[in-house]
This record gives sequence, C-alpha cells and structure tokens, in this order.
Amino acid sequence: MAEVKPGSSKSIFVTGVNGHVGNHIVRDLLEHGYNVIGSVRDLNDPSKVDHVRQHALDLNCEDRLKLVEADVLDADGWSEAILGCDALFHTATVYSNSDKAEIIIDTAVKGTTHLLSAAHEAKIPRVIYTSSVAAIGSTPKGREKTEDDWQTGSYSPYTVAKTESEKRAWELAKQFGIDLRVINPGGVLGGGFVKPTPSIDYFPDAIAGKFPVVPKIPIPIVHVRDVAKAHRLAYEIDEAEGRFIVAPHKNKTIAEVCKAIKNQFPHTKASRRAIPRSLMFIVVFQDWLMGLFGAQRRMTRKAVKGYFEGDADFSSKKASDVLGIEWESFETCIQDTVEEFLQ
Repeated sequence: MAEVKPGSSKSIFVTGVNGHVGNHIVRDLLEHGYNVIGSVRDLNDPSKVDHVRQHALDLNCEDRLKLVEADVLDADGWSEAILGCDALFHTATVYSNSDKAEIIIDTAVKGTTHLLSAAHEAKIPRVIYTSSVAAIGSTPKGREKTEDDWQTGSYSPYTVAKTESEKRAWELAKQFGIDLRVINPGGVLGGGFVKPTPSIDYFPDAIAGKFPVVPKIPIPIVHVRDVAKAHRLAYEIDEAEGRFIVAPHKNKTIAEVCKAIKNQFPHTKASRRAIPRSLMFIVVFQDWLMGLFGAQRRMTRKAVKGYFEGDADFSSKKASDVLGIEWESFETCIQDTVEEFLQ
C-alpha cells in the first residue's frame, strides 16, 4: 500500500464506482489514504459492489470506503449525498454501442446536470469529470489533436453523449464558478472489470481467432490504472486546469492490438494479418451475415465510414507535463487485458 500523504484523510465522492474506470479510481484513492464514498444504482447487486468492496478488503481499509445507492438520472438527493466531501469525481455513464441512444445520451447529459448542480449546492470545491477523446474528435485527419479540439459531428450515440455532456459540464462550471478539471481518456485497456466495455469487448473474439484478418481501425490506448491516476493527480495538483487527454499510445489500430495479442500470447488464435481499407466491404458483408444469426453488429457501412474519417493521433503531452504521469507500456495494456479474459 502506498504511503499515506499528509492531509490525505480527505473524502472523495465517486459516481459509477462499479465501472472499469470507476472501480480503479476507488482503489487508487484508497491506496493514497483517501476516504471514498461511491455511488452505484443497486447495492443489492453483487456484480456492482463486490469487486469495489474487495479493494478495501485487499488494502485493509474497509473503514475508508462507503457505498451508497443512487441513480444519476434522479435529480433528488445528490447535494445531501455529497455534502461535506472535499471533491466530486463524476465517472458514471453508459459506455455502450448497443443500448438505446436516448438512454446513453440522457444518462450522460442529465446526469452531468444533476451532479454539477448538486456540487454547487453542496459547495464542493473541486470536480473531476470523466469525459473521453470521443469529445475531442478524431478529425482533422493527419494532425495531432489536443485539448483545444472538439468533436464536430458523429453518428454514434456514445460520442454525442460524451461531447454534449462535457460541454454541459463546462457551461455549468462557468455558471456556478466550479473548479472543474476534465479527463479525456482514449480506449481504456487493462484488467479489473466485471462487464467488458466496447474498448475491450472484442478481445475474446480476437483471442479465439474469430477475426482471420483484422481491420486497421484507429484507436488511441491507455491503461486503466493511468486513467485512475490522472483523476487523482488532476485533483491534487492545484495548477492543473482544463482538459487532459490521456491516450499515450496513439496511432494504434485494432490490427496492431490483435498482432500484439498473438506476439505476447502465442498460444492464442489471434491474427497477425491486417485487411487493407480497400477490402473493408468484405468485413461489412461478413458482419451483416453474422447479424442475421443474432450477432452484435460492429462493422456496419456507416460505422466503418466513421472509423476511417479520422485517426488516433492524440497528444497526451499536457497530462505528461502537468500531471507528471509515467505511462504504462502498450505491452502492459495488452497483457493485463488478455490475462483478465483468460482467467
């Protein structure tokens, strides 16, 4: 366990602690001596609470973790729940490409409105907000994207949700005078999840060799531990301000991920072969056929067009310089994710 810093007995309220990022934030905060109050939608669901409580058990600090039941879509009760906390980390969202667009967007935008309004009422001095590089945008292609960039258009409900909710967060922060810091992660890899997110849900199929050839879909990558660390450091460092892109392994592709899986785990059936963009129509057709048999559609014509309009060229320089993060390697990102699925 990390050495407890002076003054680190402060209390942090974290929403969405059952998620991949949220539960790692809980562990990182507990390791650094913080008291954590975390919200989940159902305290009676073991899949939402057991893995979070396990962190406190592992670190022998059950007295510093409290879980409460709350839904970000419900406006009532949040200011009372977070009253007296030193900071709010708002991570709760629906990270999905299959849920209804209304659910994804409402959870993000209404949830942000409810939590930022509650932070104002409860006089929370600092808010750390979990956004995404989806709100930065992958265009224009061929130029490094920075914190000054914004998504200009997308077909994906998740991308719309992250963009609109972050904009709403900044509007409310300005209106209420809230000290808001935003973390914009890339594709989050690493173990320690209950439900695989879209950033990693293709790993089992890749491991099983269900992709004979793999598309060169661009994806920026970061380890979940670094995302958690970025949230804490953005809170701790007074000079930190604005947005922070955390996507150190830029200009990667799904094809490179699958190749790395095979290189690091030769016994898997992951493919090292990439398919040229000119032949992506074959992937779209195969995806359509699989959809006829009930498989989730990932490679629709519209989706593929969106994937290749931009690239994965994101700058994480600000996070490196201001937050001082030393990033987990790409190899570690792959290793920890695969090992979680092989357990």
